[in-house]
Amino acid sequence: VQLVESGGGLVHPGGSLKLSCIISGTAFVPDAVGWYRQGLGTERELVARFAGAIIMYGDSVKGRFTISRDYAKKAVYLQMNSLNSDDTGVYYCNAQFGPSKYWGQGTQVTVSS
Repeated sequence: VQLVESGGGLVHPGGSLKLSCIISGTAFVPDAVGWYRQGLGTERELVARFAGAIIMYGDSVKGRFTISRDYAKKAVYLQMNSLNSDDTGVYYCNAQFGPSKYWGQGTQVTVSS
């Protein structure tokens, strides 16, 4: 199973970005899929996640970020609005199939003026 993220980049405060994650190497639908991020010197934290039909968001992104999925395309997306400097970090896609968890290589998001 491979996960490949894209869509990161440099954006001004208040701006928006949309991240994409493409899942390959499996015909199965993941039990859970989502996005995590890690800032400089911080631990990796949950951004948004599907667990079945249940959606969870990290407290700091609620109301600003939206996770979506298209399993026909084996894709998961993260729409990020009203970005601020605290959102800077490497964003990782994660997918879980039973007890097995897989991570992408990450995509850098930098929010700066």
